[in-house]
Amino acid sequence: MIKEVNDFIQKHQLFHQNATVLVGVSGGPDSMALLHYLNELKNNWGFRLIALSADHGLRGEQSSRDVNYVKNMCELWKIEFVETLLDVQSYKVNESIGTQLAARELRYRFFEEQMKKYQADYLALGHHGDDQAETMMMRFARITNPSLLKGIPVRRNFGNGLIVRPFLSINKEKIETYCEENGIVPRRDPSNNQDVYTRNFFRINILPLLKSQNPNLHKNLQRLSETISYDEEYLTQETKKLINKEVTFAEDRHSATFNISGFKQYSFALQRRSFHLILNYLYSTVPKGLHYVHEDQFFDLIHSKKANVTVEFPKGLKLTKSYHLIEFHFHELQGNPYVQSLKVPGVVTLPDGSTIITSFSSDPAEGTANDLVCNLSDVTLPLTVRTRKPGDKMVVRGLNGSKKVKDIFIDEKVPLYLRDNWPLLVDDKEKVIWLIGLRKGNMDQDKNSRKFLRVHYKKGNI
Repeated sequence: MIKEVNDFIQKHQLFHQNATVLVGVSGGPDSMALLHYLNELKNNWGFRLIALSADHGLRGEQSSRDVNYVKNMCELWKIEFVETLLDVQSYKVNESIGTQLAARELRYRFFEEQMKKYQADYLALGHHGDDQAETMMMRFARITNPSLLKGIPVRRNFGNGLIVRPFLSINKEKIETYCEENGIVPRRDPSNNQDVYTRNFFRINILPLLKSQNPNLHKNLQRLSETISYDEEYLTQETKKLINKEVTFAEDRHSATFNISGFKQYSFALQRRSFHLILNYLYSTVPKGLHYVHEDQFFDLIHSKKANVTVEFPKGLKLTKSYHLIEFHFHELQGNPYVQSLKVPGVVTLPDGSTIITSFSSDPAEGTANDLVCNLSDVTLPLTVRTRKPGDKMVVRGLNGSKKVKDIFIDEKVPLYLRDNWPLLVDDKEKVIWLIGLRKGNMDQDKNSRKFLRVHYKKGNI
């Protein structure tokens, strides 16, 4: 066993010299074997070793005896020891969660506190190969997200350091043998023999059947776990590149938008991962009620031929398709009407941070698409910048007759959620001079005129 674990540590570079290593110890065979093993390495590696033990208060006197047993063994082996009592029952009630989840959350909170207190480099836990097999089998039975099928990680960030699991390369049987050979008489939790908990059910009923077909099941599944992890790491990097290039997030992280055509250029694998990554960004905690059905709805939306469609997700999130755009949003997509006077010469700042600058000019050249120049005699001052009103029309440059602003938006495939906030420049007679950034009004051009109105639009970053 020792050689297997040593090789596993070297392969994954789980420790470095002179590190502070905390060990989560329950008193059971797995954690006691790990504590003993690391204590044997302590001098060669220069470790500072500290055992952490938590009484969850779930088994009365027996729980307390487990902690005392660990304490006594630490005194015998000359290992620093820290203990705590956790009120799992109260936490379970307050958070409306199951007993095992409540115990785990409080236990890991305690571990993290000690990591910070001792500025520890590692928290070593006694999960072994059979635990890995149980975890992966449980997930195979219930989960369709490949990223969650990678099982228990060999190492992961935690607090100010790393969680490491040196025993994932060996099975339970080798740990029991190690305990016998080293005179370790661990504590036993009777609840481990009851299959009322899901993990215990798999341990008692499923794993023995699979191991009868392949005694090295734990090794195969650990190898599979590592392979999936490597693949997921690469795909996650590629997904983040897609997100950074194609997806725009609001500053408050309450909405995200992307162009469908650009998004669809990527492989389906990256598209589906991007969908889940966007949800992780938008939700503080991704709801448990979010299933593969919602993923199907997302892709149905992308491929829908309808111009404007909205679907609802849990906790108020909505997905809206508007022509070529998809937006994830928690707010209702409705406008905030505004009306702002604009002097000549003058400057006005719009709610989105854009600015409009007006001036008198003797030059009729417009220069750019963000400039409008018209005869001063063609408009009635003062000017106003406002959002649209029902029935708004304008005489569009290059067309005969007037056209409804609503129809211009439709022709230009402007998303619904943008239309109600779009700025219109109108004169004192409510004539629409410019549907800013989209269409310019068709004004009479007096070639002999030397007095022009110049309007410049500068898009904001808000």
